Parts: sequence; structure tokens; C-alpha cells
Amino acid sequence: MLHHLLRLLPSEAAHRAAVRGTALLPAGRPVPEPLLRTELAGLDLPVPIGLAAGFDKNAEAFDGFGRMGFGFVEIGSVTPRPQPGNPKPRLFRLDEDQAVINRMGFNNDGLDAVAARLERRSPKGPVLGANVGANKDSADPIADYRTCVRRLHDLVDYLVLNVSSPNTPGLRLLQKQDALARLVAEVRAARDQVAAAGRARPFFVKVAPDLEPDDEDAIARVLLAEGADGLIVSNTTVARPPGLRSSHKDETGGLSGAPLFQPSTDLLRRFRARLPAMPIIGVGGIDSVERAFQKFRAGADAIQVYSGMVSQGAGLARQLRFGLRARLEAEGIAHLRDVSGPRAPLAVLHAPLTKGTRQAHPDRPIPERPAES
Repeated sequence: MLHHLLRLLPSEAAHRAAVRGTALLPAGRPVPEPLLRTELAGLDLPVPIGLAAGFDKNAEAFDGFGRMGFGFVEIGSVTPRPQPGNPKPRLFRLDEDQAVINRMGFNNDGLDAVAARLERRSPKGPVLGANVGANKDSADPIADYRTCVRRLHDLVDYLVLNVSSPNTPGLRLLQKQDALARLVAEVRAARDQVAAAGRARPFFVKVAPDLEPDDEDAIARVLLAEGADGLIVSNTTVARPPGLRSSHKDETGGLSGAPLFQPSTDLLRRFRARLPAMPIIGVGGIDSVERAFQKFRAGADAIQVYSGMVSQGAGLARQLRFGLRARLEAEGIAHLRDVSGPRAPLAVLHAPLTKGTRQAHPDRPIPERPAES
């Protein structure tokens, strides 16, 4: 009933109401599910079903989302300074297409306000991640990521570098090989510095679905070479697939929901072939047990939902949990990790890094380009 009432409100007002309502729930996390429990980059996920960044931007309700059944919650994106984001309206439901378009523009309360809320975090809450980005007018975007990582490192369980939002001009250029190599190396150094006296939090890189094949190769090589702990595939898309029916289909911004499922899953499968040992979180178009299962089959270690909450409501996390368990039991699969089957050896990656790039993991060597025949 509440889900249907929220859908009567304008999109952004409904979102704010959902966050404020969830913030009233007591802290909690799911009871571990034996068939689903997952270790991911050192994180113990009771269920590998998470809430993607963008829903609880300002860390107002993460404990309540844990109570709703999410095994992990990602707040943000957070920038060093507060910023209002893009002018309204900037969030659109495409009901006919089971999709959402947003051009929010990293609207958030800023690092200090978010950190203050995280300092009051309950130990009973979910595994928590922080998604960080650069201010729109930043003179040094990479410095913004370093600042956020240093400030939030001890307040969360993992960190995510968002280099793939389409709503901050120039941000996606950080996915290019040289820029990404510098970003990951500098963030890793900053992370290691603040973690010198304790456990280093893993950090992931979140990429766009709108990549060229050479970019995919370069990203994979950079993540291995510079010591990133994992990958999130994927953010929203700027593409507009044929067949969209909603009157909002031509709004600018990132498209998520059902139309993103196939391209994001195909990209996930390609990254899994390139990076068989790296932790990967799959995102994009998950609104049913079948679609969640397909993400794991494509190679995801864990999944996140966002737009599915808009179409399916607050019960989605539990629906996925019990549905995945039933699917495994019906097919005689011992654990969710077995769904994708054996992972092949690392494929040869093209577009090698520039000479002199540090190789951070000697146990995960980067293959050289084959000799020309």
C-alpha cells in the first residue's frame, strides 16, 4: 500500500519520503543465509544483495535499509563540499519501460555532514560502503577522491570511486587509462596511509556501461596493476535503446532499470572473463529473482539494486533472498558462488599500460600483448 502511495508523488518527492520513512526503522542486518553468505574483498556479507549508491545519498537511513533485508548498503555519492546538484526536475520515472532517468548531479550534503552521521552508526547495522566523487567545480578532481577516502575510511567497511556518473561534466574521462591509473594509485596510497595502524578498507571502482572495448581492456589492466580491490559494473547509461515508450525517454541523464539489464550484464560477463579472480558487484536492471540469478551466472559475486526499488517496493531485498535460495535448492546447487561455474584463466588484455606502471600484485601478473606475427 505504501509503495503505491509513494508512486502518486513526484519522483524526487517520493524518493525523499522513502528515505525519511526508512530512517525511522531501527538498525538491523539480515540473518546470514547459508546458501548465499559471501566473502567479498574481506567483507562478510550475510546475503550478497545490496542497495546501490544514489538512494541514501546523505547517509540518513542506511541502518533502516539493513533492517529491510539488504546485506550491505552503499551511501553517496559524497563530495568534499556540499553541492545542490542540477536544477529540478531531475528525476523521472519511465513507468512504461520499468526504468528511471536521473540527472541529479552529485547533490549531497558534503563530506563533513555525511561523516558526522556515519560517526553515529550502530554496530547492529548492515555492512556499509561509501561512494565518493568530485565536486563539479573542482580544480583537482583526484584530490577530491583522496580527501573523501581519508575522511571516511574508518567510518565505513568499503569505499567506491565513482568515475562513471554521466551527470558531472568530464567525470567519465577519469575512466581513461592514464587518468584512472593515477586516480587508483593515489587513492590506494592515501588509503594505505590512513590504514597504517589498522585494517585497510577495500576500495572498488564503479564503471559506466558505455565503454569501448579498448577502454574495457585498459580498465582491467589498471585495476590489476594499481591495486584496486574490486569493480562495480555498472552505473547508468547515456544510451537510449530503441523501443522506449515513456514520454520522458528523451530526458538527459543516466538511464537505469530494465533497459540497462542486458548491456550491464553483458559488460559484467566481459569483465569477468578479463578478471576471473577480482571481486565484482553487478548492478543494473535487477527487479526479479530471475534477473538477479542471471547477474550471478554472468560472474557477479554480489549484486546491488536501485531502480528495482522504485518498481517493486521495499520488499525487493527479501524477495530476492528467498527466491535465490529456492532457485538454488530446486537446481541442487550447493552455494550461490557455484552458479557461474569455473572461472577461466585471465584473458590476454590489450592496450597495455604505459611503460613504468607499477604492478601491485605479483601473484596476479598482467599478461603482455602477444608478439606480432
